[in-house]
Amino acid sequence: MADVVYHVSPPLASDELNALLDAAWRDHRWRDFRPVLERSLAFVCAYLENRLIGFVNLAWDGGEHSFILDTTVHPEFRRNGICRELVGRAVAEAEARGVRWVHVDFEPHLRGFYELCGFEGTAAGLMRLGRGRG
Repeated sequence: MADVVYHVSPPLASDELNALLDAAWRDHRWRDFRPVLERSLAFVCAYLENRLIGFVNLAWDGGEHSFILDTTVHPEFRRNGICRELVGRAVAEAEARGVRWVHVDFEPHLRGFYELCGFEGTAAGLMRLGRGRG
């Protein structure tokens, strides 16, 4: 979409981000995102006429590894290349800041998308906490 504008780590209110996530995620619960964004390496936002329509967070370990989190595009604007642009800009930002590895976890149905973005499959471990193990 030609009119979409992208910004790296712009001032972003929790209410604005919560509204986007509420529209895009079925089980979203509103929260204060300030502590998350303050600790992020960067985040990328997509705007259409000053309306937040896309977001991706670039968390990091303080060293060589960063993590793509919360990749989101408003349902009204999906399948327009916005998500791929968000991820690409986040990866470019990580590289510009000296990060060597960018990780992403995703549900199986998103494998093709992340492969198009340049990610390769790897073996990884995951443990869900708070709901019992096993």
